[in-house]
Amino acid sequence: MSLLSPRNDQPLIQRKQSFGSLEMVNMELDKQLDLQQPFGVDYGKLENGLVYYVKCNPKPRKRASLALAIKVGSILEEEYERGVAHIVEHLAFSATKKYTNHNIVKFLESIGAEFGPCQNAVTSFDETIYKLLIPIDKPELLSEAIQVLAEFSSEIRLSKDDLEKERGAVMEEYRDNRNANGRILDAYWTLMMEGSKYADRSPIGLENVIKTVSSQTLKKFYQKWYHLCNMAVIAVGDFSDTKSVIELIKTHFGHKYSALDPPSIPHFQVPSHEDPRFSYFVEPEASGSAVMISYKMQVDELKTMKDYREMLVKSMFRIALNRRLFRISRRKDPPYFSCSVASYVLVRDLKAYIMSSSCKEKGTLEALESMLIEVARVRLHGFSEREISVVRDLLMSSIESAYLERDQIESTSLRYEYSQHFTHNKPIIGIEYEAQLQKSILPDILASEVSKFAEKLWTSCSCAIQIVEPQAFASVDDMKNIVMKIDKLENERSISPWDDEQIPEEIVSLKPNIGTIVQQREHENIGATELILSNGMHVCYKCTDFFNDQVNFLGFSYGGLSELPENKYFSSSMGSTIAEEIGMYGHRPSVLMDMLAGKRVDVDVEVRSYKRSFYGDCSPFYLETAFQLVYQLFTTEVTPDDEVIKRVMQVKEETILARERDPYTSFSNRAREINYGNSYFFRPFGISDLQKVDPLKACEYFNTCFKDPSTFTVAIVGKINPTVAVPLILKYLGGIGKPPEPIFHFNCDRIKSLPFKFPKSMTREVVCSPMIEAQCMVRICFPIELKHGTMIYNASVSEFIHGDLPCLTGDIGGDIQIDFSCDPKISLKLVDMALNEILRLQEEGPSDQDVETILEIEQRAHENGLQENYYWLNLIIGSYQSRIYSGDIGTSFKILDETRSKVRNSLTPLTMQLALRRIMPRNNPHTVVILMPQTSWFKRIKSFSQWTLHGIDMKVSHLTIFPTINYDYE
Repeated sequence: MSLLSPRNDQPLIQRKQSFGSLEMVNMELDKQLDLQQPFGVDYGKLENGLVYYVKCNPKPRKRASLALAIKVGSILEEEYERGVAHIVEHLAFSATKKYTNHNIVKFLESIGAEFGPCQNAVTSFDETIYKLLIPIDKPELLSEAIQVLAEFSSEIRLSKDDLEKERGAVMEEYRDNRNANGRILDAYWTLMMEGSKYADRSPIGLENVIKTVSSQTLKKFYQKWYHLCNMAVIAVGDFSDTKSVIELIKTHFGHKYSALDPPSIPHFQVPSHEDPRFSYFVEPEASGSAVMISYKMQVDELKTMKDYREMLVKSMFRIALNRRLFRISRRKDPPYFSCSVASYVLVRDLKAYIMSSSCKEKGTLEALESMLIEVARVRLHGFSEREISVVRDLLMSSIESAYLERDQIESTSLRYEYSQHFTHNKPIIGIEYEAQLQKSILPDILASEVSKFAEKLWTSCSCAIQIVEPQAFASVDDMKNIVMKIDKLENERSISPWDDEQIPEEIVSLKPNIGTIVQQREHENIGATELILSNGMHVCYKCTDFFNDQVNFLGFSYGGLSELPENKYFSSSMGSTIAEEIGMYGHRPSVLMDMLAGKRVDVDVEVRSYKRSFYGDCSPFYLETAFQLVYQLFTTEVTPDDEVIKRVMQVKEETILARERDPYTSFSNRAREINYGNSYFFRPFGISDLQKVDPLKACEYFNTCFKDPSTFTVAIVGKINPTVAVPLILKYLGGIGKPPEPIFHFNCDRIKSLPFKFPKSMTREVVCSPMIEAQCMVRICFPIELKHGTMIYNASVSEFIHGDLPCLTGDIGGDIQIDFSCDPKISLKLVDMALNEILRLQEEGPSDQDVETILEIEQRAHENGLQENYYWLNLIIGSYQSRIYSGDIGTSFKILDETRSKVRNSLTPLTMQLALRRIMPRNNPHTVVILMPQTSWFKRIKSFSQWTLHGIDMKVSHLTIFPTINYDYE
């Protein structure tokens, strides 16, 4: 495996200093910013009106990120065209003048380019964006990809046959949006946009239009609006120069011309309103009770330094308010479980600040009152200087990180930035200048200035308030009364000031006893160093230069929930959740939040069936902070706190109740029971199980999970300076005390497997669930077994083996699942099509082209991964967890890498066919579980009869209508 040679660490230190030595900007607030020319990109326009953006960017290497941005979206549709813009986008990949029969898709797959739902195109209210991420190691690939974009601009075929073939895919996308969340968002959008055309121009369109629109209507829309003067080509990639790319754009687009007098893109206003709008939305399938408050306003114009300063003020307000809202959610008997405010660009010239909260059932009015009070509290009393100091540190840290990695931005990120410049006139002034501006402006912004922004969040400022409940407990009048109540309290100045918390200065209170290195190994084939510490912990670190401000790490130990009997399982499985809310790092979450302000570090934990792990990422400058948190994790004794326990249990109960309202729940529960058995490990957590949870036992179990360092293996990958990192490893990881007696002392041979009970016969079952709008989900499951001695290549394990099994030395059981949603009327037909396709592959094998495509996609993903820290982290962890690991990670890494090459070299249609036959023999039992909308008894019986007409060697052995009526067929 070719390794990317790490640079020395001196440039990183210089970069840290370079941010500190950035020159301050002379703050003339009326000074105009240079916005005409986007910074750092070749920007121009062809004679036919097409705009182009071309940028050389080396990340990822030998790749290009392309786009065709078009200022045409669903807002331009007439009533009879609703959904047409989106359908045109779909049909672009079906056929054009040059590419027919989905040849564009075949081309993209053949070169290993990304392709899939929402990956390659998106239609919104104001624009349509076609996107390609392609390899450019062969000169002709870039040219052909740009040619594909040129075809989209004017040569989409839009034939009647193309349309009929694609209607089903568009309808399925429409159906996916018609779940509870979709209905809630649609209702809120209509409330916010009332009085404008945007209110009823959702890009997905209308069902009737999708089903009946003609190809002629599509052609008229396409010909009317798709003009080069409304388009921009964006090319960002690892190019040798931009000039040659611009010439390719001219070659493929330069000869094209728009209509002589194309229609201008109209502007649609969204009226403001002083009276707040209210909606009390009852959604029986809602995932919980929620409150949303929006304040609409015009998108900020960024023309002067004053504008930029105001933008920073608004960002500081949002961050400061969010930190207060988080603290409230962690109080005793909080009004909501979570609450936050965010800024969203709704349409081209309009944005909104939207506060959203989730709360207990019947608690929405209390949540609404609390949310309004907090905004009013800021208007009356403002933020404290300490609060704004914390926010200032956060923003300064964020811009410092962006500055340090200014030469390592992903091409896809730059592509998005340029598309926003074209479609929304969003200025691009460059990271270097932004860093100078923020470094100059942030220290001078006062708490009083930030607090004043609350004046723009009155309920008279184009405000819309929506409450969502699974059943009605209140009314719009109740909501109006809450608004009047808060107005009265504010006018009377009866809202008290914010009570700030005291924040400790040090994360670690008791200094650790520094550990030592017992053994050190260099693994040249990985480019990594392995240490065995005096407390028994294994640490493997790899220095990279992929990102200047990133270090990823993961530590794991064998032994997890699978070891627990039923009487301990329910309490122990809640251990992580309870510990997180109490404070697993020795400090309450609301306190730790401020202690970490401005420090780019994140650490989390996971306790799964077979392993326990901690993981995270940080800036190399805050590696000590990350290790301090890990040290605290192992040395903190989490003890129950009644207030916290009450809140956690309440949230869990609401989650359970919400899950039971979801029509998919009965389907997933039944599928799990059929495929894996009815063990307590696989049953969904219910209210009765919640009552079995003992908080003390939950905390005790969690404490044992992260107690013994000798059982943990840690991998660290990123911009590491060993002379700095190793002493920190010894101090904090090596300083974790080893308990007198081993805890969770497992290896991969001694892990207790989950009690999977895969079905022994073929089973087909329908789960009928009441639902507001018809949804259908299908799960086809094939149990498999991998015999001892079978080499498992790293990438396939998670796809085939369930339960996060470590690579045991015995046989491993698992399954292969095929999941899809569809029209309920054709679900049985699609099941048989899927089974027939598997049978065809078993009997005929895949084509040569199929194999070449698979190899190309895997190779491109591998090449991209080798430039990412997380990928190397997974490779190293995978080498430790491999069933061939016997104490030498270098050897297991080498074998796995050689195995990957052997698999690739041996992959042919015949070897794939034989592997499929071996893993999934024809007589292998499989299950089919289908979620159907609950209908009348007669219609159900009629639909089930179809199963006797379809299928291959399929006899219905067991059929259950769940949960109301049972039928058995033989």
